Amino acid sequence: MVDRGDHCVGGVAGDDGRQHAPSIAQAWNQPRAERVLVIVNILKIEPTAKWIRGITGDRTVVDTKAAQLVWEHEYYPHWYIPVADVHDPALPTTTIDELPGHVKIEFADIERWFEEDEEVFVHPRDPYRRVDAQPSSRHVVVEVDGVVVADSANPTILYETGLPPRYYLPVTDVRTEHLTPTETSTGCPYKGFARYWTVDVGHGPHTDLAWGYDEPLPESAPVKSLICFYNERVALTIDGERLGVAATTEDR
Repeated sequence: MVDRGDHCVGGVAGDDGRQHAPSIAQAWNQPRAERVLVIVNILKIEPTAKWIRGITGDRTVVDTKAAQLVWEHEYYPHWYIPVADVHDPALPTTTIDELPGHVKIEFADIERWFEEDEEVFVHPRDPYRRVDAQPSSRHVVVEVDGVVVADSANPTILYETGLPPRYYLPVTDVRTEHLTPTETSTGCPYKGFARYWTVDVGHGPHTDLAWGYDEPLPESAPVKSLICFYNERVALTIDGERLGVAATTEDR
């Protein structure tokens, strides 16, 4: 599972919705009706100075210092790569009229992506999205079905642009006897890969109600090995005040 937004893009070209050209450079020179196209409402385009590489196996199939960031929806940008910097003609690509000579390659079509020498996961990172994970002495109480499952005066609060605060708690402050690990895993390019727990206090299971990061990415390092509960699926009290329902259930 990845961050929301992937479902917003749809492509049209040929009978099957995506046409594989024999050569990327030739593909751009094909008649408009034969190109690989994507229909989107472009929100914003801007260049990035970062060195972007895509590696599959032992081959560097994308290598550019001239990528463009394109926001096709509000959640995160895509990289559009100069045609000359794509070195695998078999890669499926899409184009937009606003950036002639550039192509988009779906993130999942390349095994590993890098900004400079740092690997990027799930999708390109938004330069306008910030993550701050700050230690706090706020008193956080989490209740599920009327039972206290966590009580902590030592939370780490993760603030992420556009999202509600998330309260990450030490394992020692969580009643882990009510938590059962699940097979669910989700990825975030700012935090890393999360694992999940179902919570059951005796009134039925709440699947994937809590999550945590065993090996978070550097910018989210303070939440390592802590446990967080969905604000909007529990009774959450902060410094004696019941918290209102958070705005989203889609981002961890």
